[in-house]
Amino acid sequence: MTTHETTTPRDNEVRGARERADLLQTLATHRHFLRHTARELTDEQARQRTTVSELCIGGIIKHVAATEREWADFIVKGPSVMVDFSEMTEADFERRKNEFVLLPDETLAGVLEEYAEVARRTDEVVAELPDLDADHPLPEAPWFEPGARWSARRVLLHIIAETAQHAGHADIIREALDGSKTMG
Repeated sequence: MTTHETTTPRDNEVRGARERADLLQTLATHRHFLRHTARELTDEQARQRTTVSELCIGGIIKHVAATEREWADFIVKGPSVMVDFSEMTEADFERRKNEFVLLPDETLAGVLEEYAEVARRTDEVVAELPDLDADHPLPEAPWFEPGARWSARRVLLHIIAETAQHAGHADIIREALDGSKTMG
């Protein structure tokens, strides 16, 4: 005998709430790892490069915050908030490059404060979003498939992946800096 389950709008609402909670909790976990990597660092240490790359912990946090802000704006407003890479100027490229470093007039505390504000706003956007399936076309860029669209869910998964990847980068930099590890 086969039973057929029926779903009600309430069932879908509960599933949607659980999915949002799961996505936000996963993102919060990776944000914590990234922030934890910066614990007890001075501004100079947060600027220090410990590998052959240009990356430093302060710059990584700046970059992750800027990326999350841009993608959260994309969820709400669509591709108009994204940079048109075919029209970027030298000044745009310089701004992008500076996103990966903690500049002399910036502080780690300031960058962490900005990141906390970005996180609060993203969480608010996700909580208020009527539908995680809502989507927008991606802007034209060499790394996006032409005509591709991303749902809010897909964007959140991208933010989570970006945060987790860069938390790992920061952990390597921190371990090379003073032997501290995020985990272990």
